[in-house]
Amino acid sequence: MAVDYVPSSIMPAVLRSVMYTPGSNPQLLEKARFFTADVVVVDLEDSVAPAEKLNAREIAKEWIPRVADSGGDVYVRVNGLDTGLLHGDLEAVVQPALNGIVFPKAEGPDDIAYVDKKLTELEMLRGLPVGHTKIQCIVETGKGVWNAYWTGTANYRINSLVFGAVDYTRDMRVTLTKEADEQYFARSQVAVAARGAHVVAIDPPWAFFTDVEGFIKDCDKGRQMGYEGRMLIHPNQIEPSHKHYAPPEDRVALAREQIAAFEEGMRQGKGSVPLKGGMVDYPVYRAARDLMDKVERIAAKDREKAAKRKV
Repeated sequence: MAVDYVPSSIMPAVLRSVMYTPGSNPQLLEKARFFTADVVVVDLEDSVAPAEKLNAREIAKEWIPRVADSGGDVYVRVNGLDTGLLHGDLEAVVQPALNGIVFPKAEGPDDIAYVDKKLTELEMLRGLPVGHTKIQCIVETGKGVWNAYWTGTANYRINSLVFGAVDYTRDMRVTLTKEADEQYFARSQVAVAARGAHVVAIDPPWAFFTDVEGFIKDCDKGRQMGYEGRMLIHPNQIEPSHKHYAPPEDRVALAREQIAAFEEGMRQGKGSVPLKGGMVDYPVYRAARDLMDKVERIAAKDREKAAKRKV
């Protein structure tokens, strides 16, 4: 008997590592050409001094195609709606080599409607397919957390939600800690909202970047909450992020055994089969197939980056 399998949900993009670099610093942008991240973000927001904002736009515009030499996708984090800079940021950076923008302090669908309208206008003017420029939303306020699902479903361009822990704790008037107990509800809420919206949940940056062991433990915790990637602030975090937001090797090995055992059982007319002290039925089989689909998407992403890499 054949086994029918349909993925349990829309299979999202592979965004294990989202590495930031200041858009005002050509020396650091040159280094970004050698990053192995899935996404390199040229930042026009928090890492750029107010006096450098306008200059950073022009630097970013010039460097976006060069940063693409890394093989990863290139995004730009623009300034928020309340800054008066968003319109000019989008005007400066939308181009063929730009894969997406990162929209900060996303608090609901109304925010996204303006961005989508402006992106559509620029894509049409510049001969790009409408929808070429994706949107990654940072959820980093109490209101944003509350509305995270509605943000995630607001527009077809949105491929991911990032939980922004630093600004979230500031908004909540609490202290950011390594233990992150103060973030547990919001971090969980954003992950669930992203899953419900069929987009990728991206973990917040690990502010204590010299604590490698703590970073790894927190990545594993995030993966168990449903996060599939991380916003990064140091290049040494890229490879650990790739490892710890991918399925663990022992879980992959078990999934292969579960698939083989169940498919053999189905050929014998069985609806469930014993394996290593447990039972493998259709829901277990389906979860194993979902996991192997993710492994294959990750491998395809790595092949794509290698093929695009020019440095």
